[in-house]
Amino acid sequence: MLPTDLFCEINREDYTRILFGRYLMTMRYENITKGIFLDRPNRFLAHVESGGRTETVHVKNTGRCRELLTPGAEVYLTQPDTPGRKTRYDLVAVRKQNGILFNIDSQAPNKAVSEWLSDQRFDRIIPEYTYGSSRIDFYMESGSDRYLMEVKGCTLERDGIGYFPDAPTKRGVKHLHELIRARGEGYHAAVAFVIQMDGVLEVRPNTVTHPAFGEALSAAERSGVKILMLPCHVEPDSLTIMPGYEVRKL
Repeated sequence: MLPTDLFCEINREDYTRILFGRYLMTMRYENITKGIFLDRPNRFLAHVESGGRTETVHVKNTGRCRELLTPGAEVYLTQPDTPGRKTRYDLVAVRKQNGILFNIDSQAPNKAVSEWLSDQRFDRIIPEYTYGSSRIDFYMESGSDRYLMEVKGCTLERDGIGYFPDAPTKRGVKHLHELIRARGEGYHAAVAFVIQMDGVLEVRPNTVTHPAFGEALSAAERSGVKILMLPCHVEPDSLTIMPGYEVRKL
């Protein structure tokens, strides 16, 4: 698949999967440990029972995750061994009451998409690219064409549908407005939703929690910003973007 194929017009009533290759794009963790979630005193920390003791762990997601991080939930921890850390473990995955395993690491989507983009034949890829007053997740070049991509990780699921965001995100709305402006300046632009769970192929704006994000996403699509949906497979020690992507008409 050529880079321009990622941003092409696709005329289907609902959404279309396009295979981009044989290879799965996987982000892996080392030193995975299983635990049981106890509670979450604040956005950054949680108490987890693991190995017969209670550990205070870092939660790698500042979103609410209320339907996931419930007392007694099965969770998975990684031990980064970073010097100077206040906590021994990071909490990166949790099994929901319906049995589905969710990756909740907010850094995982960008790492996985970085690998995914490297398979798309761009001439140049720059992460954390400054555009206007924002830092957009990825800037790419292919010949004379310029691309901007913002990545969003989806960890909220209801009845087999993913929703974003799970909490109001002024930053997310700002990024969409920047992509709209970029389209007016001749850039190709896209928002990629990394679906951090199995079995979900579609993400919808969570207009109940943040109506402004839904309005901005619709405006972005009308301006020509592409909405990409990247289905994933989750294991305790990995997040894998599956060999296809979804484009949805809102």
